[in-house]
Amino acid sequence: MSVIGNIIWILTGGLVGAIMWCAAGIALCITVVGIPFGVQCFKIAGLQLAPFGRQVVSDGEGSTLGVIGNVLWVLLIGWILALAHVAIGIAFAVTIIGIPFAVQSFKLAVLSLAPFGRRIV
Repeated sequence: MSVIGNIIWILTGGLVGAIMWCAAGIALCITVVGIPFGVQCFKIAGLQLAPFGRQVVSDGEGSTLGVIGNVLWVLLIGWILALAHVAIGIAFAVTIIGIPFAVQSFKLAVLSLAPFGRRIV
């Protein structure tokens, strides 16, 4: 079932979203300071491409650098990305057929708020 969900997800915008996340990751990796943020963009791009059948788990207790990274991420861009994923999730949730896609959008919203210290399995 997750394969069918991922195919429909890709066709309804998942591929475009993953390409945009990769473009942002490349742009951030051009600078030395932005490399950790670029790596997080690539992590989210992978989940954006195929979210069904995958989960976001915590790597354990957050390190100091992870906490600082998440604070900077939220202040600079994370809140906008999370808000966009929540809006898309609400739009999906309007129909019964879209509820599984809404759940995936909300999962992406949580990851968009604090990607440091998280792992996708």
